[in-house]
Parts: sequence; structure tokens; C-alpha cells
Amino acid sequence: MGGLYLEELSLSHFRSHRAARLELDGRPVAIHGPNGAGKTNILEAVSLLSPGRGLRRASPDDIARKPERLGWKVRAELRSLHQTHDIETWAEAGQSRSVKVDGKSAAQLALGRVARVVWLIPAMDRLWIEGPEGRRRFLDRMVMSFEPRHAEAVLGYEKAMRERNRLLKDMVRDAHWYGALETQMAAHGADIMKNRLVTLARLAAAQDGAKTAFPVATLTLQASDDKPLPEAEDDLLAALRDNRQRDLHAGRTLIGPHRADMSGVYAAKDVPAEHCSTGEQKALLISLILANGRALSEDFGAAPILLLDEVAAHLDAGRRAALYDEICALGAQAFMTGTGPELFAELGARAAHFDVTEEAGASQMKEIQ
Repeated sequence: MGGLYLEELSLSHFRSHRAARLELDGRPVAIHGPNGAGKTNILEAVSLLSPGRGLRRASPDDIARKPERLGWKVRAELRSLHQTHDIETWAEAGQSRSVKVDGKSAAQLALGRVARVVWLIPAMDRLWIEGPEGRRRFLDRMVMSFEPRHAEAVLGYEKAMRERNRLLKDMVRDAHWYGALETQMAAHGADIMKNRLVTLARLAAAQDGAKTAFPVATLTLQASDDKPLPEAEDDLLAALRDNRQRDLHAGRTLIGPHRADMSGVYAAKDVPAEHCSTGEQKALLISLILANGRALSEDFGAAPILLLDEVAAHLDAGRRAALYDEICALGAQAFMTGTGPELFAELGARAAHFDVTEEAGASQMKEIQ
């Protein structure tokens, strides 16, 4: 069987799981149990098989099981396009996260070369009504699913911007101090903007004409303060130079891709996403995740691993069944959580089912045949 999926997942001292092991076969994975039992922790462990801080954006020390705080480890056997990779990621107490791919130490970026992981969690339900930062983060995660090196451009831009902001706060006016930093920001910023716009185009194409029960979301990118949003490197460099005096008064950089905002519109109704009902907003998010999956399937050669935490919330039975049909048609190994098995009844034998409970302060998992 080709595609992209986990064949095995093992956790050690990972949040509420003292030890856990799942043997999988590529089917979607339905995980159910009461709130607080440790379902989302499984999804978080899978999210750490991709670059970054995972779906909770937690520090390594926050992940370690308490009260032991011995550090933690996640190991996975990943089937990726007819090859099997052994992946390990862990952190000792007080240390940063480490990664090994096929027994060799690797940078986190290497994870993006062998796997693609996309997630939707309840915190994202407020995406359309929260501030621009959350929407930028949501967009950049989708960008990184297509182009893992996007993370390097973001980090490079933010590092140079922090140094420029320090100069601005200190009221440094000598242009020579700004030149190299603004050149770096312009180069990285142009890459960021290009990657974001390409991703929006890929999502639009993946939604266009797709037979789906979920509404199409029309996405655009603009400045959060309605100021011009330069895209080309030369334009961004000129804007940073021209805006320096204004930035000095503000004590921070007021122009660039860090000021971008993604807006969404429910296309069929021509209604901004922030004005839609809670159920419609959720459906628009699911539509984007499915579009991301369809586009990645064409780009990477296999559908990404999907992490859908409490995905049934705000979905009626009909739309829930439609979601499961689309996941199976996509061929994606989707890890889904919910409070009860009835939420996954429509999946039947098309998925592996696990029950999670808490006993003596530790999460316990059992596969339901």
C-alpha cells in the first residue's frame, strides 16, 4: 500500500500517557473517550512528526508527563510513498527538542521532506473572528505543508525584524545601522509573500469544481491596517526605507508581511466568514483543510496525515458522514477525536477505533474491534 500514513506510533512519558503504542494500517483513526482522558495528546504527538512546535505550540518542558518530568519521546514508523522511515523526536528535561530520521540526527526541517501533517483543532474555530495573528499562523502552517522551507524564511524575517525594532526603540537614526537588516527583511519577506500567494492559489484550485458537501471559501491577503502590502523584494526594501521615520515614532516596524491578514468569504452566499454562523465557520475551515489535502495529494504524491480534534463539533449527522466519505475518498490517514463512539458510527470498518480512558492518573488506550 502506498500513500502516507503511520504504521506504528509509540509514546513515552508524553503528557498524560506514561506509555502508549498504536499499530495502524493506513485507515483513518477514530479516538473516543471522555474529556480529559488524553485523546488530544495523541494528536499532538503526531503533530510533532512535522516541523515546528506542534498543534498546541507547547515548549518541550510543557509536554513532559507530570510529576515525573523525565523528558518525553515519540517514535513512529512512517510509510511515505513506498518507503518506510523510522522517526524519533524527544526532549530531555530542560532541553530543546531533538529529531532522528532513520537513525540519524536531523533538523526539524527534515521531517517536512518525508511527511506532511495538517491539523484542525477547536482553538481554530474562532479563526474568522480573532485577530490577524491567528489567521497568519493558520495560513503559514498550510504554506509549510507545501513548502517546508517557508519556516526558514519566516524565522529569518522575524530575526531581522527584532533587531530592527531594537534600533527603532533606541531611536537610532543612522541609516547605516538599518541597511543590512532591511535587505534581509526584504529578501525573506518577498519569499514569504510569494509562498503565501501561491498557497492561496493552490487552495482555490483545489476547491474549484470539487464535489464536496462543504462550502467554498474565497481567500484573499491584505494588510491588517489597510496599508499597502509590498510583495516584491525591491518594493518591500523601498517601503522599509521610506517608512523608517514613521516606524521610529511607533518604535516598531509597521509595514511588511507580518502585517498581512487573510480574509475569507463564504463564496456561495458572498458573506464574509466572520459574519457566518458558528456551523458555517466550522464548515469553511473543514473545506480549507480538505482543499489543502487535495492539493497536497497532487503535489506530494499522497494525501497528508490529517489531525482533526473534536471535528464532529458543530456538524450535523449528514455533514459528519460527508466528511468521513471525503476523508476516505482522499485516502488520508485522519486522526479524529470525539467523546463517544456514536460520533464515528458512519465510518464503521473504514477506520480503526480506539477508546481512551484515564486510570490512576494515566491515560490508557484500547483498540475496539
